[in-house]
Amino acid sequence: MKQTILIVEDEAILREIEKDYFIEAGYHVLEASDGKEAIKIFEENEIDLIILDIMLPSLDGWSVCRRIRKKSNCPIIMLTARTDEDDTLLGFELGADDYVTKPYSPPILLARAKRLLDAVHYTSSRLDDQSLMMNGISIHVPSRLVKVDEAIVHLTHTEFEILIYLMKNRGIVITREQLISSIWGYDFTGDDRTINTHIRNLRHKLGPKADTIKTIVRVGYKFEEEL
Repeated sequence: MKQTILIVEDEAILREIEKDYFIEAGYHVLEASDGKEAIKIFEENEIDLIILDIMLPSLDGWSVCRRIRKKSNCPIIMLTARTDEDDTLLGFELGADDYVTKPYSPPILLARAKRLLDAVHYTSSRLDDQSLMMNGISIHVPSRLVKVDEAIVHLTHTEFEILIYLMKNRGIVITREQLISSIWGYDFTGDDRTINTHIRNLRHKLGPKADTIKTIVRVGYKFEEEL
């Protein structure tokens, strides 16, 4: 079955170009020209990934991202013509998985979308027992279900990947460079502030288990098992 991409872009020409690239690559594509239409389409369809412009009529991309994240961890790539670093960080704080600045190359956008979709599939099949349980945190990988003390926790794709990576390497200090290479790949365009934002969001969602992720100053992070 074809994976479904929702392209949310108010500029018709750009939306058509993106659509053609994704269809040519074998994906099913749905389109929205404003934020409210995007929410409606998302709620009525099974979406595998969202390409989300920030500057939209009726409801901006940040608001769309915020609403979707209340219901789903569907991967989101945000698009923007703005280059302010704080805007990028806000997107990540709201739960975006990747960020592409206009103007951009459609093949590059396609490649980054494919990487996110492949990562979701890979995570779901890479563990032999397909589950992890440590410190009261349990993960069922195929369903991407995360629980903290039996309470369900909703993580974004990126937060999920970070947690899996740290738990699999429990007790080992993971550098920021290792996280970047594992989660985003070598085309990552963010910086330490981006990593810090995702870790902060992840700790917040882990609630009473937040302290299991330790910061190693000037190095990176470590998942510590309780004795």
